[in-house]
Amino acid sequence: MRRRENSPTAAPAGPAPAAVPLPRAAADPADPEREAGVARLFELHYSSMLRLAVLLGADDPENVVAEAYYQIYRKWRRLRDAAAAEAYLRSTVCNLTRMRIRHLQVARRHEENPPSAPDDTVASAEHAALLRDDQRVLIAALQELPPRQREALVLRHWLGLKESEIAAAMGISGGSVKTHTARGIAALTQAMEARR
Repeated sequence: MRRRENSPTAAPAGPAPAAVPLPRAAADPADPEREAGVARLFELHYSSMLRLAVLLGADDPENVVAEAYYQIYRKWRRLRDAAAAEAYLRSTVCNLTRMRIRHLQVARRHEENPPSAPDDTVASAEHAALLRDDQRVLIAALQELPPRQREALVLRHWLGLKESEIAAAMGISGGSVKTHTARGIAALTQAMEARR
């Protein structure tokens, strides 16, 4: 019978197995490429993705960015173009932040004892470092904007993305990007003038 080749007593066809068996994913020949690609992506973009999550209003930006990197790691082989990984990562950070904010809004609505003031939350070290004195008023006004307007402004003016890149990151059309950006600038200008 030909089944002898696969039987446990058959001699191995290739090199001897390692002393510690490798996980199935590690045995995949594409994994070193994925490991290197995600590590490079982390090295190049972690700080900007963390800043993006903070500016979009994530209460736990480190966890949002970590989840975004985990998702891109899992989907690395399905990326059509490795050069598009940064855009995918940026889009994932936006989506995760948006979902986290919605979750917190729902949770706070159902809380028996809502927080007494928004200032009670403790900011992360990255958040505190980002907020120099001359930026505090601007960031506070930015946080009061509706989420889509805030996303459009952060992606445009802090990250310097083009309209098409913003549309891809937010999952909306270019026309919607223009609308959210214009409304966000108008609301931000009004809020800044009211604070003076």
